[in-house]
Amino acid sequence: MHRPAVARTLPLLTVVAALVSTGAAPPSTAGTPTAPAKVPVATGYGGAVASVDADASAVGIAVLRSGGNAVDAAVATAAALGVTEPYSAGIGGGGYLVHYDARSHRVHTVDGRETAPATATETLFQENGQPIPFAEGQTSGLGVGVPGTPATWKTALDAWGSRSLGSLLKPAEKLARDGFTVDSTFRAQTELNQDRFKDFPDTAKLFLPGGSLPVVGSTFKNPDLAATYAELARKGVGALYRGPIAEDIVRTVRTPPVDPAATRRVRPGDLTTGDLRAYATKRQEPTRVGYRGLDVYSMAPSSSGGTTVGEALNILERTDLSKLSEAQYLHRFIEASRISFADRGRWVGDPAAVDVPTRELLSQRFADSRACLIRPDRTLTSPLAPGDPRHPAPCATTGQAAPTTYEGENTTHLTVADRWGNVVSYTLTIESTGGSAITVPGRGFLLNNELTDFSFAPAVPGVPDPNLPGPGKRPRSSMSPTIVLDDGRPVLAVGSPGGATIITTVLQTLTGHLDRGLPLVDAIAAPRASQRNQTTTELEPGLWNSPLRAELESLGQAFRQNPEIGAATGVQRLPDGRWLAAAETSRRGGGSAMVVHPRGNP
Repeated sequence: MHRPAVARTLPLLTVVAALVSTGAAPPSTAGTPTAPAKVPVATGYGGAVASVDADASAVGIAVLRSGGNAVDAAVATAAALGVTEPYSAGIGGGGYLVHYDARSHRVHTVDGRETAPATATETLFQENGQPIPFAEGQTSGLGVGVPGTPATWKTALDAWGSRSLGSLLKPAEKLARDGFTVDSTFRAQTELNQDRFKDFPDTAKLFLPGGSLPVVGSTFKNPDLAATYAELARKGVGALYRGPIAEDIVRTVRTPPVDPAATRRVRPGDLTTGDLRAYATKRQEPTRVGYRGLDVYSMAPSSSGGTTVGEALNILERTDLSKLSEAQYLHRFIEASRISFADRGRWVGDPAAVDVPTRELLSQRFADSRACLIRPDRTLTSPLAPGDPRHPAPCATTGQAAPTTYEGENTTHLTVADRWGNVVSYTLTIESTGGSAITVPGRGFLLNNELTDFSFAPAVPGVPDPNLPGPGKRPRSSMSPTIVLDDGRPVLAVGSPGGATIITTVLQTLTGHLDRGLPLVDAIAAPRASQRNQTTTELEPGLWNSPLRAELESLGQAFRQNPEIGAATGVQRLPDGRWLAAAETSRRGGGSAMVVHPRGNP
């Protein structure tokens, strides 16, 4: 969830004060301080930050300017997004962080995905042998997984950071205490959730002050979240996994604080303090594929982002996309997406619980066996059956086709680079806009509903589904934070929110920039298509209203319209050593790209 640019004088003052208190220089201002304007592209030296929010990007830039590194800035930016984007991110959720270490020239990842309770079974979201309505999983304690975001921050800082968590939380703490300016998008997204929020007194008190929607132009404050950040700063993130905060989370999940007058059925969850104590992030190897002489790194399972983007790139590798017409390029992009999603659905889940053939899915041999299904003059039919990555055979499929199950289109993404060449690509979320809609009383943050990313039941009875719930299991994700290297040096990092559309957004951005030659900001802004092994491909209005649609339909493609797909950010290392930060020009209100030194010497 994202908001258009508005002036935020008060929050900028609080951010500046916090940064000064931690020794960081604030962004330069002239005259009366005002919030930095949202701009979609910036170039300069000393490092770069791209996020959805100008206040959050400014926090990250100030950390870089004061000598912090990319991981420090990413954590500070993410904490600020937990204040200004509370319906998309926060300490009640989880995510995936990809880090390039300039000293070792290696890429590392942190899996901070939420986990199911130890008591969870495949029938977690079933009653009398049937899946419960999605809404009853979405707005419930049943859908809440153990949050992974605070543990992700600790893991990343312990491994690669140079600042303490306490100092990095200070700007976000003050932003929560002093407030930010409400704009029309924040109000609209609150209104979208009004019926859910009003059923939980603590959520209603925070987001529906006085029983009304927040007024555009008013200042939104969250003193409870400020106090929670302060407690984490003093005690460390372990305070969320054991002790009073953990007990408050468990109490909220097991006995959701519902208004007695509410008619909504709110199912309790089975989370325990033992589940929180047992939570751990995973440091694991990234996925890697070679593409056009570059190395593309992303998240391995439990995310499906790295395997699905990687397989699609391998499928497209044999075709010179730069020489195709726009229609033929889009046709091949759509078909590669369709195929890779068919394989994702059959093979990818949490590798701690199911056998995921990650290496085989990313092999060029398997991609070539699937690429031969693509024809320039006709369209494949979805749902397409998967291939067998362990025994690839040309143009062969195996087993029964299964459609891609529903996944919400929310989340947020940030990308950071520093003066030393370290890079972070970080996607974090609480799942639905507004998560579970349940605020932990007295703590100021919404709980996730990430367990609804599990399949409630197999999409097709009898067809194996690796994404069913299980004890301590991580639900499959589509988050695809990506870093691209050329001869061991970073040239590009990208990522996006958008549920399952994240994969196609990252794939289209990469091919638009690397193959079609679009500047990064233009590759991000280009109108999008998203095919996820479904009968129709989603198109944004820019393609829906284009003559390209008729050309593609003549090949058998079928479409439905989606007003907005994804909201990417990225950073790029330019040949002269400058960093370029890029964000959306208009989607979800536009993004915020900043660099440390827009002019002058490094």
